[in-house]
Amino acid sequence: MQFMPKNEVIDGYVRRLSENIRSRYEIEPKQFRSYNVKRGLRNSDGTGVLAGVTNIGSVQGYMMLDGDPIPMPGRLYYRGLDINDLIREQARQGVFGFEEVCYLLLLGKLPTKEELAAFNSVIAAARHMPDGYNETVLFKAPNQSIMNKLASGVLSLYSYDEAPDDTSPENVLRQSIELIARLPIIVSNAYNIKRHYFNNDSLYLHVPMDELSIAENILRMLRSDKSYTSEEAHLLDIMLTLQAEHGGGNNSAFTCRVLTSTGTDTYGAICGAINSLKGPLHGGANAKVMQMFNDIKSHLPENCSDKQLAEYLELIIAGKANDGTGKIYGLGHAVYTTSDPRTLLVKEYSREMAEKTGAKRDFDLMERIERIGLELLAQKLPGHKVMCANVDMYSGLVYSMLGIPEDMFTPLFAIARVSGWCAHRLEELISGGRLIRPGYKAVMQMSGYVPIEERS
Repeated sequence: MQFMPKNEVIDGYVRRLSENIRSRYEIEPKQFRSYNVKRGLRNSDGTGVLAGVTNIGSVQGYMMLDGDPIPMPGRLYYRGLDINDLIREQARQGVFGFEEVCYLLLLGKLPTKEELAAFNSVIAAARHMPDGYNETVLFKAPNQSIMNKLASGVLSLYSYDEAPDDTSPENVLRQSIELIARLPIIVSNAYNIKRHYFNNDSLYLHVPMDELSIAENILRMLRSDKSYTSEEAHLLDIMLTLQAEHGGGNNSAFTCRVLTSTGTDTYGAICGAINSLKGPLHGGANAKVMQMFNDIKSHLPENCSDKQLAEYLELIIAGKANDGTGKIYGLGHAVYTTSDPRTLLVKEYSREMAEKTGAKRDFDLMERIERIGLELLAQKLPGHKVMCANVDMYSGLVYSMLGIPEDMFTPLFAIARVSGWCAHRLEELISGGRLIRPGYKAVMQMSGYVPIEERS
């Protein structure tokens, strides 16, 4: 695939226009303070501005006492069920639980054995993509960003839907089930096409199997030989389950709800959520963690001491190492304080895989980065809220253990989260009822119109 050559006329014009662009857009921080603007929809104490109510998910990272947030171990609930109970029961039974969680989020209750079997049959039927979809949508204009291709691929499904604009709960539920089934296909095929066009690798597209779970099919479609172990598939299934939902206030779910409030179609709303998740401050953080991790490994000896690691992490915090942002990616969360329950579960259920795959040294190093990084941040940021490692700290490492390339980290997050997005869309359609439109205070200087011949 060839990119369009640079247009020097356009580039030169844009360079000239951009010389003073920052001055046209910068707003003094005091302006936000003087009008008590809650930047990022966050209160001054770090808690989120209350924008709605939901029956779908609950994220608890602190308790309120006399108006102040008090740190506490994090809890995550799907439809009132503790994520710890869901994951542990899934592991105890040795079953694939992601589909059950999708049913729970969409329908509000755990399915019976018969209901789950019927749901899985419908998921299997929905995996069959529309005729010509791969050729028309995926093969044409392959994309180096799988998330961008996923977004355009979801939008393109509008063209294959006989009732794309029907926002009745029944139709949106049908669309939601189809999206849960089809996102893994779009992502896997888009990745393999990208490998072929941009890396000159052999092209292979594997057809999903009806009798397999979503986790099994993902591994089967990604690998040239279609092979995977039961342990690998179950670990991926746990990862999908852990990332399926995170309350209505996370950026991508809120994006979906904002778009839904306008009356737009399902594909447009989910496309917006996908593009939100792509951002490195949201779902893209897992790839940022691994880039930082590899940077640390490249600058330190294999058996580095805690002192050496701490010195390098201090350089990162100072903006003198890694990407210069001053961030230790994977540490800190908008809601969780003393712990992220997803992180604890990921570490618990991936430790054995780390030993089996020879990744124990990397796993141990990541735990050291977590421990020392939190100690350093506590020293550097006195009075700052209590911090913990979030799930992004370890999710990329787990995917690497499973032989999943970095290009797929955030798309896997989207595959997991689409069930939560669709549940929030249904709730907004049924119970929202109003266009979401926050206010912005205009602070520009007013001026009179100047005729063109008098302008400088």
